[in-house]
Amino acid sequence: MTRYGIIGSGMMGQEHIRNIALLTEAEVSAFVEPDPGMAAATQGLVPMAANCPDIPSLLARNDVDALVIASPNHMHVGQLKQVAGLRPLPVLVEKPLYTDEAQIPELQEIMAAYPAPIWVAMEYRYMPPVQKFREMAAEATGGIRMLTIREHRFPFLTKVGDWNRFNRNTGGTMVEKCCHFFDLMRLILEDEPVRVMASAGQAVNHLDEAYGGETPDIWDHGYVIVDFARGARAMLELCMFAEGSRYQEEISAVGPAGKIEALVPGPTRFWNFDHGPAPTPKVVVSPRSPAGPVEHEVPVDRQLLAAGDHNGATYYQHQRFLEVIRSGRRPEVTLADGANAVRMGLAAQESARTGQAVSLV
Repeated sequence: MTRYGIIGSGMMGQEHIRNIALLTEAEVSAFVEPDPGMAAATQGLVPMAANCPDIPSLLARNDVDALVIASPNHMHVGQLKQVAGLRPLPVLVEKPLYTDEAQIPELQEIMAAYPAPIWVAMEYRYMPPVQKFREMAAEATGGIRMLTIREHRFPFLTKVGDWNRFNRNTGGTMVEKCCHFFDLMRLILEDEPVRVMASAGQAVNHLDEAYGGETPDIWDHGYVIVDFARGARAMLELCMFAEGSRYQEEISAVGPAGKIEALVPGPTRFWNFDHGPAPTPKVVVSPRSPAGPVEHEVPVDRQLLAAGDHNGATYYQHQRFLEVIRSGRRPEVTLADGANAVRMGLAAQESARTGQAVSLV
């Protein structure tokens, strides 16, 4: 039995708990959650788990074998450092890995000295249609020259203390939300970025909200263009006031042989069933010769859809993390991967703020 301790069991932490419950010989034995409402909801999911007052008390328990950190973004590095100093267990830490360049020295210390595996939670890698897209992309395109990721979705959800309404807590939308997509760009292209250009801002969402006299400054839309070292180009299009879309993510890659697309619906709980059943994820291959698209449906198990908002990806990610814990395999998403995705996001924030391209070399 592998026993997990959860640090931060709000909305995302509870998704991790529901997916751990689906794993073989795994359970949540303890958690830390300072918000009373979220702590009560967590206790409802795992009645036998200990509700610990802080991280030291959780780490002092002898029934915790691994950790999931799902606290607010700006807390991740400090909590990793605290764990490293007390009891460095295997950790799955939520994205974004960090939010501010000032945290990089502490993060580098952790990278150099942490003796156990750390996996950065990049769930989008493990969505079944994205996995199939990756498997088929090289042959379908003949080598990707253009990669486009479009996410049209709902606004930022309400979180405890409204922490996600402000850049100082999130790193900004291009970090908080879009590190997923910058990670996918590096993964799909198997290359490193050299230049980032962005235009983004706050057009619709949260403008009529105020917290402690402050209006949220989190952006809700934008475009980002990324040049990669071997000549491929990638683009992100984000809109967070487009929840009426049939598909939430649309990823396309094009090369000399043709095009491939992944079409991914949003969370099932947000689908308007007045329009019929939620759409099935698809991968579409469109060769240049003979021209014409071929569709491949990629259905996702309903139990996995019910366990979270990431198209089954959280479960598949946990399967692989569990193999790391039990067999000593290396994490598939490393601290370096997580840091590189944030670096691209911070560059996009800077480019959009200044109107200038940002070099990453």
